[in-house]
Amino acid sequence: MAPKNYYDFYQRSIKDPVNFWQEQAALIHWFEPPKEILSKDEDDLYRWYKGGKLNTAYLALDYHVENGKGDQQALIYDSPVTGQQKTYTYSQLLHEVEMVAGMLKQLGVNKGDRVIIYMPMIPETAFAMLACARIGAIHSVVFGGFAAHELAVRIDDAQPKVLLTASGGKEIDKIIPYKPVVDNAIEKAEYKVEKVVVLQREFAKADMQTGRDIDWIELHQASQPETYVIVDANDPLYILYTSGTTGKPKGVIRENGGHAVAMKYSMKYVYGASEEDVYWAGSDYGWVVGHSYIVYGPLIHGCTTILFEGKPIGTPDAGAFWRIIDEYKVNIFFTAPTAFRAIRKVDPNAELFKKYDISSLKRQFLAGERCDVSTLEWLQDLLKVPVIDHWWQTESGSPMIAQMTGIEMYAVKPGSSGKAVAGYEFDILDESGNPLGPNEEGALVIKYPLPPGALPNLWQDTDRFKASYLAPFPGYYFSGDGAYIDEEGYIFITGRIDDVINVAGHRLSTSDFEEIVASHPAVSECAVVGMADSYKGQIPLGMVVLKSGSTISQEELSKELISMVRAQVGAVASFKNVIIVNRLPKTRSGKILRKTLRAIADEKDYQVPSTIEDGSVLGEIEEYMEEFRENR
Repeated sequence: MAPKNYYDFYQRSIKDPVNFWQEQAALIHWFEPPKEILSKDEDDLYRWYKGGKLNTAYLALDYHVENGKGDQQALIYDSPVTGQQKTYTYSQLLHEVEMVAGMLKQLGVNKGDRVIIYMPMIPETAFAMLACARIGAIHSVVFGGFAAHELAVRIDDAQPKVLLTASGGKEIDKIIPYKPVVDNAIEKAEYKVEKVVVLQREFAKADMQTGRDIDWIELHQASQPETYVIVDANDPLYILYTSGTTGKPKGVIRENGGHAVAMKYSMKYVYGASEEDVYWAGSDYGWVVGHSYIVYGPLIHGCTTILFEGKPIGTPDAGAFWRIIDEYKVNIFFTAPTAFRAIRKVDPNAELFKKYDISSLKRQFLAGERCDVSTLEWLQDLLKVPVIDHWWQTESGSPMIAQMTGIEMYAVKPGSSGKAVAGYEFDILDESGNPLGPNEEGALVIKYPLPPGALPNLWQDTDRFKASYLAPFPGYYFSGDGAYIDEEGYIFITGRIDDVINVAGHRLSTSDFEEIVASHPAVSECAVVGMADSYKGQIPLGMVVLKSGSTISQEELSKELISMVRAQVGAVASFKNVIIVNRLPKTRSGKILRKTLRAIADEKDYQVPSTIEDGSVLGEIEEYMEEFRENR
């Protein structure tokens, strides 16, 4: 029975979650239905769909082919950086995935083994992800912008049987070699990967290591197609690492059963997609959006998905997005506000937009960072379709706050991501865990258990899962964000509470930055905070105290620190701003007051903390920031 309106649908999800999520589970194909819809495991953590049997790759491919959709377009690859365009039907995509699954089986990869995928935005990356799902292996995709250190940390944690990579990627007119990063990471890692499969791309030939490295094409030719294996609903589908405040990334687990239900549910009810729609998520495989809405969500739902190896500007111009929408008749588009800020900066009057017919577009979704009102209004005026800001996390895997466009549209409030998605019950709490009233800002929390598809645990780190997400506010999942909820239920995200920076939708830990900055021989101590930026949302700002007797100049130190961060984290860090200060504000116990530093950096009002050791330092920091802004 179709839901009548958002309010009734939402209330049923909160008051009777077991029956609600049983109904949603019925929308996908199970080889064996779940024996229990909601249960608890040996660690006293909630799990969905215990006893259910399925296969995610089957749902995304075989199911559609068996039901007469084999000739429908499944994946469209458009690469302005290489000049390639290719379309795969569901039958063709199934064959490609069967072959890569055969490659993995040839290398001894079995159910439960881990496979790290460090590859660019090419079809083979999607083949690899789905191939892992097909044979029950657990994939962990690592963003190609990460440097060797970040890849090495993930190798040590996941301990993959095989690593899949390509010789390189391409960005506008720049070639990004991948293989040297892989070699360096394997050398740094304590765990040694035995087999590395390399897809050679003609513009970036990679050196191969005898005995370890295997040519993708040769292995493909020597392999046979592999069918799917049946897995349990609670078996992991993938691990995706997200930045943590300790510096060690957290391995978010996604389970096959809950994930498949969440993908079908969100495509149908949040994005309002029909099974014939062309859906485009302008993201990267290395982030959760790429997992959920380039690969799994659209394919499980039966849509056509777009894979774009390009940029919003420069490939070749700021009309790239409009060309894709026009050429492939995109119905639903989802990307980060940063992309549109870049387009608007280059083409403020949208002259390039006028060259294209985007009448196919029904809805525009934004996420990854808070959307500023100016960008929202610019898009509303330009596109003349609903522009929907929505909010979610790597941990959730699908939207948590959004318009549920498949049920009922309500008015947009600029600055808000909308109301709670059905299944998510939000509260705002103060530091002591007391509920706050309408329009009062506090910690954004969600009643536990979370809906299907959200992380059930962290990879081999239950203690950290409980400490990070469940312990801060018992009975709730702690989102890590501050927010307030108005009288009508609209939720306004105000920013991170912990020490994580959101750079153009990429979540990066300040402790990673600080560890690198502190290793410089001239640095005595440092603090890195996220500073508001009109283009990227946030950018890192380093405040550095020099060692006594150091004579290094601000310019020289900045240059060296920028180089160090780029080498160890990658260009994605956008670390370009360093200020030398005499001292940092601290509590009497010696803790640096980063929240106060963020407020000063963003020119926001703040209260002098009662725990501060010496309040006069704040005036000094304000002077440093004022000088920094003048010279920036």
